Amino acid sequence: MPTVLRVGRFRFFFFSNESQEPPHIHVKSAGDEAKFWLDPIQLAANHGFKGRELTEIERIVEEHQQQLLETWHEYFSQQ
Repeated sequence: MPTVLRVGRFRFFFFSNESQEPPHIHVKSAGDEAKFWLDPIQLAANHGFKGRELTEIERIVEEHQQQLLETWHEYFSQQ
C-alpha cells in the first residue's frame, strides 16, 4: 500500500494489487476513506467524507494529477 502523497490530514495511496483497474488513488483521514479515478478525475467511492472535504480532496487530486498518474504507471510497470 504505497503512500504517494500527504497533504494536511489526507494520505493518498494505492494498493499493490490494483493494476487491473484504471489509474486511481485512495484517500484516507482518520476513519474516512474515498477513491478517485485519475483520468478523468472523478469520485469513485466515498466512505465518510463530507461534501466540502470531497471538494477539497478533489482540488488536491487535480493539483497533483500528473504526479499521481506518473507514480501509478511507474509503480505498476515494474510488476
